[in-house]
Amino acid sequence: MKVPLLDLKGQYSKIREEVRTVVDEVCDSQYFILGPRVETFEKHIADYCGVKYAVGISSGTDALLVALMALDLKPGDAVITTPYSFFATVGSIARLGAVPLFVDIDPVTFNIDVGNVRTVLEKWPKSSKNFVKAIMPVHLYGQSADMDPLLEISNEYGLRVVEDAAQAIGAEYPSASAGKRAGSMGDIGCFSFFPSKNLGGFGDGGMVTTNDQALYEKIARLRNHGMHPKYYHHMIGGNFRLDALQAAVLDIKLKYLESWHEARRTNAGRYDAALKGAGIVTPTPVYAGRGIKNFHIYNQYVIRVPERDSMLAKLRAADIGCEVYYPVPLHLQECFKHLGYKEGDFPESEKAARETIALPIYPELTPDMQAYVAKTLKG
Repeated sequence: MKVPLLDLKGQYSKIREEVRTVVDEVCDSQYFILGPRVETFEKHIADYCGVKYAVGISSGTDALLVALMALDLKPGDAVITTPYSFFATVGSIARLGAVPLFVDIDPVTFNIDVGNVRTVLEKWPKSSKNFVKAIMPVHLYGQSADMDPLLEISNEYGLRVVEDAAQAIGAEYPSASAGKRAGSMGDIGCFSFFPSKNLGGFGDGGMVTTNDQALYEKIARLRNHGMHPKYYHHMIGGNFRLDALQAAVLDIKLKYLESWHEARRTNAGRYDAALKGAGIVTPTPVYAGRGIKNFHIYNQYVIRVPERDSMLAKLRAADIGCEVYYPVPLHLQECFKHLGYKEGDFPESEKAARETIALPIYPELTPDMQAYVAKTLKG
C-alpha cells in the first residue's frame, strides 16, 4: 500500500469547482495585487483568529520579517527563540542583523521552555531590554506554546512578543482569562499559507495579525515599500504583498478549516491507540480537557523513536511517506556558526532532531492507511 505524506490532490478534488469559480472571477477582473479579495480574506482571518487586524503578506517568512521590521529591530538587538524550528524563524532575525538568542525546548511539546527564557534573561539586569528586544515563541506542529507565563516574563522585562504561528492557525491556548487562538496573544502573530499547511494556498502566502492599530498601519505600509500615499515613502519597506488569487483560494479553504482540524485530531487519536505500548512516543496534547476545542491541530503528527534512521528506512521501504522536522537544530547550522554555539548546548533540541519522525496525518488519510503505517512501525 502506498501512503503519501500529504495528499493535496485529495483535498482539491472536493473543492475544485468552488476554487475554479473564484479563480476565474479573479482572472476576469484582472485585479491581481491586493484589492478587495485580499481585504475580504484579511477580515475573515482577523475574525477567525480573534484579533482586530490582519495584513496579507507574500509568505510566512516575509510575515516574520515584516513583523520584526515593524518593531524597529536593529543590528545588534537580540530576539529570544528556540533552535528547533524551521529556518525562517531565525533567518528573519538574522536578515535584519539582529542576534538570535537561543533557549532550549520543552521535550514534551517541542515548544519553547519558558523556564529557560527566564534563565537567559536573568543573565542580564532588567536593563537588558537595551539588548534583548523581543521573544519569538514558535507554536510548533500545531500546538500552542505556554503563553501566559511567557507574556508575564515579557511584561516584566519590557519585551515584545512575536508569535511564529506558521504551523498553528486555529490552535487554541487555555489562557487564564479565556481560550485564545494562536496569533492573538502577543504583539504580533505570523502565519504561513505554504501549500502543505492546514490552511495552504496554491503557492506562497502569509498573514500578520495584531490588536495594535499603530502596528497594523505600519505593517500595511511596510508590505508595500513603506508607501503611503502612492509614491510617498516615509519608511523603507519591501514587496511583501499577498496576491488576490491566493486570497481567493484561501478564503474558500478557510470555510473548511475547522472540519479539517477535527479530521486531523481523529487521525491522531487513531494513531495514539494503534501505537500504544509499541515503545513509540506519540504526541502529547497538553491542553486537551482544558475547555478548548482546538487544543492541537496536528499540522504534523510527530513521533519519537530511539533508532530513528532505521525506522525511517523501514517506512520508506514500505512506501510510506514520512519526514524529519528538523534533522539539524538551528544552532548547529553552518550559517550560524559565528554565534559560537556548539553541540550539547541545547540537549533537548538536539535529541528531538535525532529521534523524531513526522507521519501522514492529513484529513483524507483512511483508517486502512493508518493501520498499515502502525503495522509497519510495530513490525
